Amino acid sequence: MDFSPMPDRLDTERFVLTPEEPSDVPWLAELFTARGGGAVTHDQAWQRMAAMHELTRRHGIGVYVLRPRDGAAPVGYVGLVVGRCTVEEPELAYELLPAAHGNGYATEAARVVLDAVLATGRERVWATVRESNAASLRVLAKLGGFVVDRVTTDEHGRVLWHVRERDA
Repeated sequence: MDFSPMPDRLDTERFVLTPEEPSDVPWLAELFTARGGGAVTHDQAWQRMAAMHELTRRHGIGVYVLRPRDGAAPVGYVGLVVGRCTVEEPELAYELLPAAHGNGYATEAARVVLDAVLATGRERVWATVRESNAASLRVLAKLGGFVVDRVTTDEHGRVLWHVRERDA
């Protein structure tokens, strides 16, 4: 099935959301390093950004950088990935720099991304969240309409598979 592509830009009260740019590589490396698992170099961040641009080019979905309207440095990203899901039923993903946690940024940005992806003609959006990730679970609760469809376990613990139907 063909879907409309996502817009190149989305706006919220506090952010302009646009695709990653080459100037984003340093803070992306910082973000990816903050996940744990070792330092991520600028070259590795560049490669991840290039892979996301290819996904966007091929499938019309990808991630958006949260660029504060006041001109401050980006604080993270929100978007759609294939991840554990499919192009037809993509996964909502969001990640913020640690200093940006707790301000409602992920919820604000995820809301406009969710609205935009459902406007492409897709019927479902997924979000997989570790049972221990209380902050991400709060974001999904605030967005509304997400329900746990199933639970899986991997080497890091339980993963809750949330799904949101278009008409939720």
